[in-house]
Amino acid sequence: MNILICGDVVGRSGRDVIEELLPNIIIENDIKFVVLNGENSANGFGITKKICEQFYELGVDVITSGNHIWDQNEILNYINNDKRLLRPCNYPVSTPGRGYGIYKLDDGQYIGVINVMCRLFMESIDDPFNILIKIIEEIKIKYGNTIIIVDIHGESTSEKMSLGHFLDGKVTAIFGTHTHIPTADLQILEKGTFYQTDLGMCGDYDSVIGMKKEACIQRFTKKFIKTKLEPASGEGTLCGTIIKINEEFKVIKFQQIIKGGKLQR
Repeated sequence: MNILICGDVVGRSGRDVIEELLPNIIIENDIKFVVLNGENSANGFGITKKICEQFYELGVDVITSGNHIWDQNEILNYINNDKRLLRPCNYPVSTPGRGYGIYKLDDGQYIGVINVMCRLFMESIDDPFNILIKIIEEIKIKYGNTIIIVDIHGESTSEKMSLGHFLDGKVTAIFGTHTHIPTADLQILEKGTFYQTDLGMCGDYDSVIGMKKEACIQRFTKKFIKTKLEPASGEGTLCGTIIKINEEFKVIKFQQIIKGGKLQR
């Protein structure tokens, strides 16, 4: 089974490159399941119902998120009714939405997707290590041994890698998001779990992590001026990874996908 995971979609450029390239990638690579991080898809900040629906129409099965999930007010009412839109599982219990989901394919196979957020250089929320173990145990009790994919949304590479080794052997695959920079450390860990520190973004790389260069430079050089960030609007690059999973729910093959825009390979 082939599964595609795409990095953070940033603004119009990110949505456009997803619309342009995703359908063909799905067909050409016989993709059976698509996960995409959409927390920056609404003008760089958050996501909307309309954008979610557009992604689903293009073939996306699950949308993960992170610290920007609440930036659009409408999502507070919408997220409870969309089981395919996830927010980090280690937000407080009373938080709207869900941190993980179990999805059934046409062939009867179940796939679990967990969204979690790091704490180093991020918001002060619940312990990601503890909540992940609880969720994985819940999934295994109810569904037995099955495919589990984790989106680790975080700033620190060390925290992501620590979570990766902590979960090694307990889940099928781990993908980092949030930094918008694709990493080259795709690997199978010691106990069989696939790991990549960051998928990168789907957006305009002639930018500063998807935002217009000039405003970002001004933020660093003129601290006395309040600068509003806006997404860069040039040609986007789609960054993601395809994993091939065998009947034992292990990744046996992987391929980094970087198509379009400045990073075209």
